[in-house]
Order: sequence, then C-alpha cells, then structure tokens
Amino acid sequence: MAAAPASRFRSGALCRRLLLTLAILVFSCDACKKVTLHVPSKLDAEKFVGRVNLKECFESANLIHSSDPDFQILEDGSIYTTNAILLSSEKRNFTISLSNTENLEERKILVLLEHQTKVLKQSHSKEKVLKRAKRRWAPIPCSMVENSLGPFPLFLQQVQSDTAQNYTIYYSITGHGVDQEPKDLFSIDRDTGNLYCNHPVDREQYESFEIVAFATTPDGYNQEFPLPLVIKIEDENDNYPIFTEEIYIFTVAEGSRIGSTVGQVCATDKDEPDTLHTRLRYSILQQLPASPTLFSMHPTTGVITTTSSQLDREVIDKYQLKIKVQDMDGQYFGLQTTASCIIQIEDVNDNLPTFTRTSYVTSVEENTVDVEIIRVSVEDKDLINTANWRANYTILKGNEDGNFKIVTDPRTNEGVLYVIKPLNFEERQQVTLQIGVVNEAPYSKDFGSKSAMSTATVIVNVRDQDEGPECLPPVQTVRIKENAPVRTEINGYKAYDPETRSSKGISYKKVNDPKGWVTVDENTGSITTFRSLDREAESITKGVYNVTILASDRGGRTCTGTLGIILEDVNDNGPLIRRQTVIVCKPVMSSAEIVAFDPDDVINGPPFSFSLESVPDSDIQRTWRLTKINDTAARLSYQNDPPFGSYSVPVRVADKHGLSRITPLNVVVCDCVTEDDCTSRIDSRTAGGAEIKLGKWAILAILLGIALLFCILFTLVCGATGAGKKPKAIPEDVAQQNLIVSNTEAPGDDKVCSVNGFTTHAVGCSAQGVCGTMGSGVKNGVQETIEMVKGGHQTLEPCQGAGHHHTLELCKGGGQHTLDSCRGGIVEVDNSRCTYSEWHCFTQPRLGERVQLCDQDDNHKHAQDYVLTYNYEGKGSVAGSVGCCSERQEEDGLEFLDHLEPKFRTLAETCIRR
Repeated sequence: MAAAPASRFRSGALCRRLLLTLAILVFSCDACKKVTLHVPSKLDAEKFVGRVNLKECFESANLIHSSDPDFQILEDGSIYTTNAILLSSEKRNFTISLSNTENLEERKILVLLEHQTKVLKQSHSKEKVLKRAKRRWAPIPCSMVENSLGPFPLFLQQVQSDTAQNYTIYYSITGHGVDQEPKDLFSIDRDTGNLYCNHPVDREQYESFEIVAFATTPDGYNQEFPLPLVIKIEDENDNYPIFTEEIYIFTVAEGSRIGSTVGQVCATDKDEPDTLHTRLRYSILQQLPASPTLFSMHPTTGVITTTSSQLDREVIDKYQLKIKVQDMDGQYFGLQTTASCIIQIEDVNDNLPTFTRTSYVTSVEENTVDVEIIRVSVEDKDLINTANWRANYTILKGNEDGNFKIVTDPRTNEGVLYVIKPLNFEERQQVTLQIGVVNEAPYSKDFGSKSAMSTATVIVNVRDQDEGPECLPPVQTVRIKENAPVRTEINGYKAYDPETRSSKGISYKKVNDPKGWVTVDENTGSITTFRSLDREAESITKGVYNVTILASDRGGRTCTGTLGIILEDVNDNGPLIRRQTVIVCKPVMSSAEIVAFDPDDVINGPPFSFSLESVPDSDIQRTWRLTKINDTAARLSYQNDPPFGSYSVPVRVADKHGLSRITPLNVVVCDCVTEDDCTSRIDSRTAGGAEIKLGKWAILAILLGIALLFCILFTLVCGATGAGKKPKAIPEDVAQQNLIVSNTEAPGDDKVCSVNGFTTHAVGCSAQGVCGTMGSGVKNGVQETIEMVKGGHQTLEPCQGAGHHHTLELCKGGGQHTLDSCRGGIVEVDNSRCTYSEWHCFTQPRLGERVQLCDQDDNHKHAQDYVLTYNYEGKGSVAGSVGCCSERQEEDGLEFLDHLEPKFRTLAETCIRR
C-alpha cells in the first residue's frame, strides 16, 4: 500500500473525507437571498449536497425547478446530485425557481457551491501552512473468515499515509472491536500501520466491524482525515438448518383430489442469506404406513400435496411422515435436519346410514297417546358423534292422519317411534308405516351414485280396548216452539258405544240447565218441558237454549255433550218504543224521531205501522201528527203551536202481522236548542205520571244556579246597607248597563220611547216632567248626583213629580234595571222616558273619560289594549263620527229615533232590549 502512487488515491480519498465531514451552512437571512454550500471538489451521483429552507422564500409554492440538471431539489429543500460532478473551479452556482401555478407568482433562490479547504497547523514555534495535495490515503478493503484457526494475532492488512514520507507518523484505531465491545479484537502496529485480529470471530454474531484509523504526528496533530475502515466477516457453513416446529400436524379431507394441498413446512438457517449456505432443500424420507405412497413435498417451498385420491378415513385415519431439510442446495456435503409430520384424514359423509333390519312389527293399544312403541337402529361407518354420523328419521308413508312421530335418540342414534294421536280399533286394526333415514350432513356426491336414503317397514297392530260411551257429535240439536205446552216430550241427546255402535246400556243425566226448563229421561235421553219456554228470555242467544248432558255406561265411563234446543219463534210480542220520553225543542225543531223494536224474530217483526191512540176528552189527534220514516221509525210532530210543557201521547205500533202494543210517550215541549239543554228543566212529574231523572250535569247546573242566587242576595244586602250612607251617583258604566248580552240571534222586541212629560234642558238646568217612578230600593227625596268630567261637578236636577227621584235610562222598555247594586241598591224603572239632551249631557263626558282611561293601567301607564289613534286614510265611514251627536241641541221629543241616519242606526240597535 505504501508503494502505491500517491496520485492514484489522492483525489478519491479527499472526496470521501470531504463527504464525511460536509458542513452545510444555510443562511437564515431574508427569504429568496442566495445560499452558500461548502462541498468537496468531487461529488458522486445521487449524493446529498445540502438543504435550503424553501418556506422562508415562498410559503405557497407548488412547483420547484432547478436551473442546473445536475442537481435535484426535493419538497423539503434537500439538494441531491443527479450525476457525478467534478468542480473545475472553486465556485459553481445554480438557481432554484419556486412558483405557484394558481396565482402565477414566482420567486428564485441563488445557490452557490464553494470548494472546501483546510489549514493544518504544526506545533513549531513558527506556524507553517501546509497546502493539501489532491491525493489522500484511501480506505483499503479488508475481510476475514469467521471461526479462523489462526495463528493469532492474524495479520489483516497495512494502513499507511502518504505524509509518512515527510513526517513521523503514528497509527491508531478506534471503534467496535477495539475500545468498544467486543474489546481488543483488533489491534494496529503504531509505527508500521499493520492491522491484526487477535482471536476468532462468529459471523452470526458480528457480520462486520467499522473502525476508524488515525495518522498523527508525535506531537498529536492529525496529518490525515480519520480513515473509516470496514472489516467484513466472511461466512462459513457452520449452522444447520432448523425446522420451525418439531412436529407438524395437518388435516386433509378423505377422498381429496390429486394435488390437493395438505400443508407447508418451513426451516431457517443462520448462515449468510442468498448463499449456498442458506439454500435449502426439503424432502420426505419416510411415510407410515408406507404403502401406498400418498404424499409428496415440493423441494424448495416445503408444500406437501396428495399424489392419490384413495384417502379413506374409514381405512386409515392418520399418516406420519419423516421429513428432511438440507442446505447447500441439497448437495451431499450440506448440513441437514429432520422432523415429523402427522397428517390426519378428515371425515366426509361418504357412507350412508342403513337400517339393521328392513322390517319391524309392533303393537299398541287404542286410545293411548304419547307412548313409545318401537326403536329402530342404523349402521354408519362415518365418524361417530358428527353430523356425518347422526341420523334423521322420517315417516314416508302410512301417517296421513298424523297418529305417529319418530325422533332420534342422540345417545344411541336410534329412531324412536311414538303414538301422538289415539288410534281407533273399530276403524283400523293395523297400520303399515314406511320410514327412511338420512344423515344430518348432506351426502357427498363424489362417492358414487348411491341412493341417498335407506328405508324400512314398520307394521303397527292396534289392540282393542273396552271403551266408554262416545258423545258424537258433541253438540246435537232439537227444535221446539216457544209456546209449546208444559210436559211436551221430544227427542234428546244420544250417546253410543263405540264397539257396538248402539245406545243400549247408556244412562243420561242433566248437568247444566240454566233456567230449569226441561227434564231428561235417564234411560232414553229424551227431554220433557218443565216450564213455559220463552225465546225472548234473557241468556237466550240467537234463539238457542243449551243444556249439558252427561252420558255414562255400566262401567262408570262417561262422556259429556251439549243439547241445543232451537226455540222456534211465535209472534207473541208486539213492537214497543224503548225511549218513552221525547223532547221537542220548540224554537229549533217541531218534531222528534221515535224508533220501535220487536223482540220477536224478523219474520214476525218489521215493517211496523204507527198510529196515535185516541183518549177521550183529549186533543191528541188535533195537536200531534205521526209520519212514517222507515220500517222501524216514525216522526212525531206538533200542530197548532202547543205551549211549553209535558204531554202524554199514546202511540200504537203494530208488526207486519198486526200484533200491536200501545206505548204512552211523555213528550216534553221545551224552549231549548238541543235536548241536553232541556234535561235539567224537566219537572219530575210528567203528564203521564212518570218521573224524569236528572243527570249529573243537570244537578250541577242547579247547584251553580243556587250559588249564583246566593251571590245576588248578598249583593242586594250590601247595596241596601251602603245606600243610607251617601247619595248614589249614576255609575260610570251606565252605558254598558244598556248593552244586554244575548245568545239569541233573532231580532228582539222593539220598544217605543215616548216623549210625554219630558222637556229638554241644558246641563245644570232642572228637567221637567215625569221620568218614571222609583222602586223600593231608593228612598224618596234622595237626589241622584251625576259627576261630570267637563265643567267641574254639576248636578242634574231631578224630574219633578210625586216626590220621586228619576233615573237616566236611555229609551229602555219597561221592567227593572240595576245601576249599581252594591252602592245604591236596585233601581226599578217603569217605562222611563228621557230627552235627547239629558241622554247627551250624561253620556258625552263619561264617554270621553272612559276612552281617556282605556289606554292606562293602574299605574297610569299605557296598557296593551288602549284605544289607538288612527289617521285619515282616504275613506271615511258611512256612519261618520259618533261625536257628531253634539250637533243636535235640545229637542222636546225622541221622534228623531224613527228616522235614524246610518251613524245612529248601529247604536240604536245596540240599545234595543232583546
């Protein structure tokens, strides 16, 4: 190595040293400024050069391009060479272009490559700068064989530096195998650079060693860059191949086709991969049982396959193989290992279950159920307690009536035959059954075309039994007219002896007779009427009366049956009207509907005829009228407008055969809208003497009325007490007192206002004439005071006449009207008359005051429902403004009310008492 020309390795050694000690200097200056990278003079292809921070230059770049094809730029800014490069000068540069294809923005980064130099210093008093030559000491390939026998220390190679020609050089090494584990494996001669191995090495433990050699001067200065040195340990075939398992267990179905995969074995070898030392070959050494040969093994993959389709679990259910693996591609000198492989044959349903006998004979007593009568067995060569072995039995023929069933005993695999429906000896003395059997699993079609089911015959003999009587059919019927005389005898229930098919020796007894209408003859079962039969009696459904009969033989065996007595209808009931109280709401309707019902059969029922029954000294025919609606209903209507009250109206209803019945109806003519409104007002005594029962709502209404009457009386007492303490003023809501709430939409009675005895005066003047008389609730001589809003407090002088105080009541008809029940008692007005000016002087200021207060609550704030002010929107009302009533001054009478204009008509209609 020392004799080699220095120019041979200098440039290559320098390049490698520079690559190992490459320092990347990326400036963190402003984005898009140039970047300087220090690199060796020679760069190999696909080598890392440096990294540039692209994000600082352009954050949203999606396209990166290099101006120099010898360099490739990755997304993270890493720079790699695409070709080998030799720097001809000390500097080289190229541009990285960053662009965004969406907004067409582009930026560039200038990359400058500079050649790296190093200055060595000597330890002399005067510093001497040594310029590096282009030739350097190069790494020398080195290897050794594992498990070497020596002699040790074993010379490997010599490391030498070119600077040893000019300087005194000492050599040293460091790394794994030197000063790191395994320590002291390698050593180097300090003066000559000879490298030695001190003891054997196992390649399977250490494949190679990477050590670093140094060339230094005696005073400690490095004359060379550290030299990486790789020592490779050469492999020796010293490891046996080993199977991954000592015993392999595989399963294959019987009857599998040739080439079916059984399983795969695998082995490993610690020697060096991809060499003959690890190239393995698999083979089968032995098969037990040996004959016939059924399996083969692929030499390189270790896959075991079948070579025959004659695998039969019922003959041999398991095979054992001895297998081998050998390295060196199976050559005789290769290392080998053996293992065992067990192949289990999986069962398939290739054997049908077969009956051990083809026919069976058994017997059973009639009328027995849920008893086991016979067991049948089968043979099956398939694996026991599997779906291929378990049997399913079925009855193929002879069980059309469903008397039998067959099930499988899971322990023995036998078929158990049961009787589930009683047999009758008198009908059949022998039953022949054909049964079949299959497996739970379907039969494999790969094993020939055998029949898929085995069959056998079972003959069942029915033994006779001494049976009791039979009540067949269980329900028997007889017919009799409902008006049949007492002690009428008819045929009854009949039971039979199933063996003789006769009724001799059978006795009968009545078990259930709901009304006790009949008796039963003990010997014959015939029945005799004991009471009169009524088809319309309660508990009779559709005209059938059921009697339960018990039949018994001499041995005490019994059966029970039902005798249905069909009662033939006789026209013995006239039609009747169930609802005997009829309500006619006079203002709403003038008639009511009545419906008749006939309890007899339909052949003796509708169509009905309705008629009014005359009563002496009555005007029923003149007041009431009947009109037929349909076959069962008629309409009762009044004539001549009878007054409210209750009336007794007898109605005769006859069926289609003329049989009739008179029903006295209690007809109530009531002032109501619906019948429910009148229910609470019906008097307990009706015209016919019947009582009308009040419902719960009527009673509640009466209680509420009593409570309301009590409140009114309490109010009167309160008003009488307060009347003597201070004068009673006309209430502010007197206008509301004139508005009578009514649910009746018909027009009310018109009241004519007379002007006799009235004169009109301005506010503050006394009113002349008689306005009316005071009731008893107000003392004579007391003056009513009206507090006016406008013009301060003014008094309306009482009308002169008889010393009575007159009230202002706008054009009301006669009768009583209360102004303020709590403050002034009841004020009775008798056909009061008043002038327009009095009416106007009273209502006008209060109307303004009430309107003013409408928009305030208790705190004198605007309420939610106050009267709003509206602007003129281009069209006025036909009636105009109510305020225009101020246009009419004093008038002596109220004739103007006879010809009201639109603006007064609505107010006048409101004031009319209804």
